[in-house]
Formats: sequence, structure tokens, C-alpha cells
Amino acid sequence: MNGGRVGASGINRQVAVLFARGDSVYKSLDGCDVWDEARDARNWPGGCPVVAHPPCRAWGKLKAFAKPRPHEKDLARMAVNHVRKWGGVLEHPATSTLWQDMGLPRPGATDAHSGWTLAIRQSWFGHRAEKATWLYIVGVGAREIPALPFTLGRGRVEVQNMGHAEREHTPRDLALWLCELARKTKSPAQVTGGAGGPVAINRAGKGGERC
Repeated sequence: MNGGRVGASGINRQVAVLFARGDSVYKSLDGCDVWDEARDARNWPGGCPVVAHPPCRAWGKLKAFAKPRPHEKDLARMAVNHVRKWGGVLEHPATSTLWQDMGLPRPGATDAHSGWTLAIRQSWFGHRAEKATWLYIVGVGAREIPALPFTLGRGRVEVQNMGHAEREHTPRDLALWLCELARKTKSPAQVTGGAGGPVAINRAGKGGERC
């Protein structure tokens, strides 16, 4: 895969990666403006397509046992609003309750922002665990997305048996694919319903890529 292939505005179209890990693979990819915990994605000024990995521990199936920071859930809501305004993609677990909270469409449906949801397995992109994942996409249709490396079979290990860092990291091939998808999005003026703004929050949240 080549993360620099031509998108809607050409080969060098910048992508903002929001809520990345400090040691994120995105920092090694060309054309990525990476916002980790140190930069604080709440300060991102907008202006280009988004690849968002907001923290998911408060939204997943084990949320009852999670200990998120105050207002951490608002980071995911902010990410949804950025994707709706600027185009791009948000990644969260298939079990995430963010879909119900923000009225995001289930796979096969479309919302009022022309957003839609794609179900993938991160094992298709080289993750050792299956990692069922949903992607909320705005600004590019299903027929325009990059080719998916669909494979049969399950991941080689259960995610709970993996080390913390390996479990959280986005596979390089998936990062490249998500950036290529974001570069294919329409310009902000063409994204239907792109008027949503960031949600106000009071404390910085940790980077994502941990879901």
C-alpha cells in the first residue's frame, strides 16, 4: 500500500491524525499532521480531512470497569463532529456505544451527514488479533474507498493475551489505508451537513489508538 496515492486534492493532501499514541506509526508516514496527547487534539484548528482514534475505554464492552478521565467521553464526540465537518474517518471498536450516543448509522445505513459505517477486522491489515472494528466515514462513498485486503479466518491470538502496546498500536497497513481513504474525501464545502463544531471539554484526554 502507498499512503501517498492520489486523493481528492492530490498526492500530498494533508491528513490530520487526531488522538494518536505518542509513539504512533502515523508519525512515520508522509502527509500526516499527528496530534498526540502532548499536542492535545482539542487544539487542532481544522482545515483538512481527519483520521480519528479517540479513546474508547469509556465506550467499550468493559466500560463498567474502565476508569476514564473526567470528560474523556467528550473526546470521541469531538472526533465525530470533526469528521462530519471536514470529512474523513473515525475508528472505534465494533462494540462501541458511541454509535448510539451520537446517532451514528449502523453498517448498511447512512445518516443526515452522508456518513456511513464500515465494519472491518484489523487482522486483515496484519494485527495478530482479530479486532472487530467499525469505521464512521464522511465525504467518500463506498465505491470510492481504497481496496480492502479482505481475508478469511480469525486473528492468531486473543487480544487480551497481547501486550499492552501491541494491543493498542494501529497496524501500519491499516494506518496507510485510513490515510488514503481520508485523502479521497470531498472538500469541506462539499461534505453534506458539515456544520458541527468541537464539543467543549475541560481536561486533556490521552491519545487513542488503544481500542
